[in-house]
Amino acid sequence: MAARTAKLDKVIPDLKVTTTGDKSFKLSELRGQKVVLYFYPKDNTPGCTTEGQDFRNAHGKFKRKNAVVLGISRDSIKSHDNFKAKQKFPFDLISDPDEKLCNAFDVIKEKNMYGKKVMGIERSTFIIDEKGILRKEFRKVKVPGHVEAVLEALKEL
Repeated sequence: MAARTAKLDKVIPDLKVTTTGDKSFKLSELRGQKVVLYFYPKDNTPGCTTEGQDFRNAHGKFKRKNAVVLGISRDSIKSHDNFKAKQKFPFDLISDPDEKLCNAFDVIKEKNMYGKKVMGIERSTFIIDEKGILRKEFRKVKVPGHVEAVLEALKEL
């Protein structure tokens, strides 16, 4: 059975995820905190590295807003562990090789890579409130200024 799709102002699907450090949990276990899920295409690529560094550099601001940051891509836990260690990310990265989360948040899109059409993650960020309700989504994200926009959106919750 396919997971239902996340919709604005609705409770998000309660999927089980695996993160760096090979930890597993259900998204419902984050209730009581705001959650920032940012989907990115690939570990150790220029835009994804910069985006992760921006979230890392603002991590204290997210913590003060009672917000947990989680990065998500289709890369393996091993790749995520290396990426997290290399960049000193203070937050976990979720491995989604079977695209359960990607499909639940509808971030797999057709992209053009060197003239070829491929299916990949469209850089996107979602803000979930303390009750597990999706409150804000950012699609087709451009990295410069994005983290500041997410922090601003958190103020409005």
